[in-house]
Amino acid sequence: MSDLGGSRLMVTSARESRVARFKKWGLIAAPVAAILFQVYVPLFFQGLSYLELPLLVTVYFALMRREQVFGVFTGAAIGLVQDSLSHQPLGMFGIVKTLVGYFAASIGMRFDVEHVVVRFLLGLFFFFFHQFFYWVLSRALLGQLVDFDAQRTFFLGLLNAFVGISLFHFLDKLKERV
Repeated sequence: MSDLGGSRLMVTSARESRVARFKKWGLIAAPVAAILFQVYVPLFFQGLSYLELPLLVTVYFALMRREQVFGVFTGAAIGLVQDSLSHQPLGMFGIVKTLVGYFAASIGMRFDVEHVVVRFLLGLFFFFFHQFFYWVLSRALLGQLVDFDAQRTFFLGLLNAFVGISLFHFLDKLKERV
């Protein structure tokens, strides 16, 4: 398959595509902490408003569980809670994060998502995906003329992908040992 630094990036057997199991409290605490960070920390530190931690947590859990239904429900739950605590119309983050959860779980079934480069690229891709579909839904469902700056979104995606690498490493510690 594909090699990058001597390790395979594609999943080639059922043994390699093991579904990660997480501690129950971690499945609740990580999304809640990410949402609270997203809602309250930018009130005090405006520069941190560009971090999309609920998105990164959605991507991580969907990638690691490798189950599309789990990804859909995780994305929907995180998105709707984020909607309810923000000043955005209810359902917008829910719809977009549901799509992210589904596609991240689908990708998690095909690639070795333990590799740092793959995690970085997926963090970048899903940030761009999230922002683009939020823009599409704002225009289509709400009729808002929201501006989409691809270059700015790319650079913010790079920032979130770098943060995502560290966050994913931290979230790896929530896995149950088998």
